[in-house]
Amino acid sequence: MDLNFNKNEDHNKLLLSDLKHQFAKVKLGGGEKRIEKLHAEGKMTARERIDYLLDAKAKCIEIGGFVGDGMYAEHGGCPSGGVVVKIGYIQGKQCIVVANDATVKAGAWFPITAKKNLRAQEIAMENRLPIIYLVDSAGVYLPMQDEIFPDKEHFGRIFRNNAQMSSMGITQIAAVMGSCVAGGAYLPIMSDEAMIVDKTGSIFLAGSYLVKAAIGENIDNETLGGATTHCEISGVTDYKAKDDKDALDRIKSIVGKIGDYDKAGFNRIKSEKPTLDEQDIYGIIPKARTEQYDMLEIIKRLVDNSEMDMYKEDYGKSIITCYARIDGWAVGIVANQRIVSKTKKGEIQFGGVIYSDSADKATRFIANCNQKKIPLVFVQDVTGFMVGSKSEHGGIIKDGAKMVNAVANSVVPKFTVIVGNSYGAGNYAMCGKAYDPRLIFAWPSAELAVMGGTQAAKVLAQIEASSLKAKGEVIDEVKEKELFDKIKARYDEQVSPYYAASRLWTDAIIDPLDTRTWISMGIEAANHSPIEKKFNLGVIQV
Repeated sequence: MDLNFNKNEDHNKLLLSDLKHQFAKVKLGGGEKRIEKLHAEGKMTARERIDYLLDAKAKCIEIGGFVGDGMYAEHGGCPSGGVVVKIGYIQGKQCIVVANDATVKAGAWFPITAKKNLRAQEIAMENRLPIIYLVDSAGVYLPMQDEIFPDKEHFGRIFRNNAQMSSMGITQIAAVMGSCVAGGAYLPIMSDEAMIVDKTGSIFLAGSYLVKAAIGENIDNETLGGATTHCEISGVTDYKAKDDKDALDRIKSIVGKIGDYDKAGFNRIKSEKPTLDEQDIYGIIPKARTEQYDMLEIIKRLVDNSEMDMYKEDYGKSIITCYARIDGWAVGIVANQRIVSKTKKGEIQFGGVIYSDSADKATRFIANCNQKKIPLVFVQDVTGFMVGSKSEHGGIIKDGAKMVNAVANSVVPKFTVIVGNSYGAGNYAMCGKAYDPRLIFAWPSAELAVMGGTQAAKVLAQIEASSLKAKGEVIDEVKEKELFDKIKARYDEQVSPYYAASRLWTDAIIDPLDTRTWISMGIEAANHSPIEKKFNLGVIQV
């Protein structure tokens, strides 16, 4: 191990420590006092409910843990978007669980809450996974109703998805464990089976105060829409539970009786650990964005037996394409290579940049994986496509378009890991969020933006300086540096992996050592959904 390795290791482990520290705060939701209040009401927290429901000691992954981070400060914040989402196992069956966090504004829906719920449903629909809703919500957060109510990707889309999943044969089970009001009342009742917890659960289109105001009727909430009402009079719910654990036990029993599913048939054999030490990843990923490293050394620490079959190894060297296995699953890997190298023609290829030959190689490899029904894993550390007259005259736009076309039309499941840079059109070509990866997640070392912070800040500072000069202001070197530093600080905040995760541009920020688990569970989920479409590139320029 060299000194540079040790510096990288220290840096990346500090990033990981910060990740764990920040996530520990997120897990408290609305805070310890609100958790205590919930417990005093005889209720479990959202995370306690999910932990009790999922099989003990089985692996699970959390979607959108940092959603809402740093957002809505003027409204008191919205940790985890006020809802917890995990993919795990119930009675050995892989499921996705969605639980409202009543410690955050009584589980009210912010705009980002709706986006996160829709993402959970999207995962269920793409993978045909059973989905469990643990409902405890005050409904739409009224001060922001205009940003959550009427549009296509707003609150109402949830119920449209309920209906579509039902027609697709995807199991949906709901447990009303607290408030379930107004439009939100439709979610559990559009599920296949619904249960309600006695004395703490309630369902109604309008609460007692609104009923009094609207029609003058005097009635209490329990009589209006409690467990007895809906299990014995209205027939809205199917089961009455005495407490949270009773409801969760009922869900376990129901899920345990679900039959087997049709499989997509992705290839899997016995899982093997990488032969090289996975911990080395912390020392390989460079501290500085400009430093080179060998992406192959990262891949060797992610794949079974540290073995891979290289595809076009000596061609288009700024992208690595190879076949391998992760936790026994066959995968095709497309990864950016940071090393500056020479081609057979003696040309220099800079690391992290996509060239015409690299795009051409990747396009062909993606087509091959679709032909062979092999899931794709994209490992991003990309600054974009190569620019300049030589690249333009060589048709970089055409070759880049072919790669984007192949990614967009791919029918095998795709998974995206952002380990470093994710800039510009490189994000798109390497299967960014807009290209429907089944899961997309980042390491703490990741950055997402149109371009790097330094380059962007220089451009923006120049524009602002020119504007000030046009107004007659004197701009000296000190003033220019002040402008640059101010813009750079703002831009650096926006390229942070936390900024992306808070807005659900990625599903999570994870410890690099959890990458194998995320990809393995993702492919297992995708295996629930047989491929029905054929791979077709459509019209491309050759």
